[in-house]
Amino acid sequence: MPAVTPDPEPEPRSSWARRAAAFEDSIHRTRERRGRKRGLVPIVLPYSGYGGPGFVRVLCRVLLVKPGFDLRKPARAIRGWRSFTSIAIGGAEVVVRVDGQEFTVYADRGGVVDVDVAVELEPGLRTIELQVEDTPAVKAPVYVVQPDARVGLLSDIDDTVMVTALPRPFLAAWNTFVLNEHARQAVPGMAVLYERIVRENPSCPVVYLSTGAWNVAPTLDRFLSRHLYPDGTLLLTDWGPTHDRLFRSGRDHKRESLERLAREFPTIRWILVGDDGQHDADLYRDFSAAHPENVRAVAIRELSPGEAVLAGGRRQVDDAERSVTTAPWVSAPDGAGLALELGLAGVIAPEDTPRLD
Repeated sequence: MPAVTPDPEPEPRSSWARRAAAFEDSIHRTRERRGRKRGLVPIVLPYSGYGGPGFVRVLCRVLLVKPGFDLRKPARAIRGWRSFTSIAIGGAEVVVRVDGQEFTVYADRGGVVDVDVAVELEPGLRTIELQVEDTPAVKAPVYVVQPDARVGLLSDIDDTVMVTALPRPFLAAWNTFVLNEHARQAVPGMAVLYERIVRENPSCPVVYLSTGAWNVAPTLDRFLSRHLYPDGTLLLTDWGPTHDRLFRSGRDHKRESLERLAREFPTIRWILVGDDGQHDADLYRDFSAAHPENVRAVAIRELSPGEAVLAGGRRQVDDAERSVTTAPWVSAPDGAGLALELGLAGVIAPEDTPRLD
């Protein structure tokens, strides 16, 4: 009987991840090389950043595009798949000009720049300049948080401000790669609720935290603007392999972002808004337990029965879990209901209007 050769031991997950990341990098380099041969030119796609005492967080993405083609054009309705066919320039050198000072920073493997630069700016809405290679510089807004700010607004996006049914794979692909922002629906009353929060707290920073990819940032920006949501900073992530895992963890991205905001703004108490169809309730509960001094309230949008089915169910948080924080914890199916509950809890001023939608 012939000897049986045992199957080789499977490679550690990190080894597979490194190979996948290296393969992805080679594809990016090939696409960039061919794109430049076709006459494509680099641009910086600026995102809204934020700042605090002694720092500014710079957010942007470097892409190769056709000359004269502007992905930021508000009137352009771009279907989702086009955002994923753009050519990112990994490792691109970007010059950042802030208040007469100049910094050189570098994009990551996906062309995304997410760095802090050490600079002191006056609080309020400020503008910085970004430039790649010899192209014209572009301007990016930066909101420098007031030192006396005590309340901030942090919101999930999918199924919280925008109905996408993201957790279901088929619909996620459809919404991400096919639909444009005109075809997405806003959650009733949420924009009005957010406007009330910002109006009552003029120095309130606004952050939209999502597991979505940076590729769809322009689409999300246009959606939020079209539906009159307050201006704020988008904190997104990237898809694909890293050097230690095959797929990035959206949950880790949210957790790390919350922890970072707590470190950067220790005196701000955040109104955390999410939905009960993913992991928002668990993340906000854990953050509230670890940083009770940084939570003003937790507001959870209840998905409709149909949305809950698409999301794979709903996460009910019981009284014992809510007791980890003394901050109010409210839930309702839309912005009007959440506004009513937050008003009753004293988080925002109550209003007599019965509905916000």
